[in-house]
Amino acid sequence: MSSGGELALRQEYVIGDEIGRGRFGTVRRCYAVATGEAFAVKSTPKAPLREAEAADALDLALAEQEPKVHLVASAPGPGASPHVVALHAAFEDDAAVHLVVDLCAGGDLLSLVSSRGRLPEHEAADLVAQLASALASCHRRGVAHRDVKPDNLLFDGGGVLKLGDFGSAGWFGDGRPMTGLVGTPYYVAPEVVAGREYGEKVDVWSAGVVLYMMLSGTLPFYGATAAEVFQCVLRGNLRFPPRAFASVSPEAKDLMRRMLCKDVSRRFSADQVLRHPWIVSRGGAAVMG
Repeated sequence: MSSGGELALRQEYVIGDEIGRGRFGTVRRCYAVATGEAFAVKSTPKAPLREAEAADALDLALAEQEPKVHLVASAPGPGASPHVVALHAAFEDDAAVHLVVDLCAGGDLLSLVSSRGRLPEHEAADLVAQLASALASCHRRGVAHRDVKPDNLLFDGGGVLKLGDFGSAGWFGDGRPMTGLVGTPYYVAPEVVAGREYGEKVDVWSAGVVLYMMLSGTLPFYGATAAEVFQCVLRGNLRFPPRAFASVSPEAKDLMRRMLCKDVSRRFSADQVLRHPWIVSRGGAAVMG
């Protein structure tokens, strides 16, 4: 990682317009001075994280470890997936962390579903296959994303899905379990909400929620407040209301049951998702032609 922060960043990249904003930072378009190639730069100021209550101290720790974890997750080499947003450069000083990553100019999955509504099975299956490829690669390298949700599933200019924003990612590669209430209420796994130690299969649960949302336009676990959502997640009572799921195949529902399984020992891994018949046939696309 480079030192020097924003000054060093601006020596190597021309900073353009803002293209996104998160809870703590901003994402801007940027261009490499040497080649003119377009990227995105995510900048996270440290001051708001330091000034937050002690309970939020985890956010500062995550921001400072994000470059290292993201680099492990996206580095080229054996088992690398093309569906992980690549980290190209990182700059850090006392004021902020700046990460130069792939520019994904095609928007995100949340925008796609918001504009189109529920997706046909062959399209949802293809997107989940790309997501599972990203997760399987991260998990083989000892990284759990811990915030899989439609907002963090981005499309490049060619429509390829990429898993981005490793600001909540955790490292389990040395065999240690992960802890901490990290993630987004609607998508977080029950073992996280329960305050237990957990492993990488929390990502598969979140991906199952994403699949449910793509096929139905609704969420499986919801409530008026975060506390109500958490209670619903803890119950883990998975239903397929006929109004939303009348045309969804039994094979798709079978995969969702295996991904949204409260029993972690029985919940699918990302590799098992990739081998499920509904994914292999891309939602029956091979059968239907």
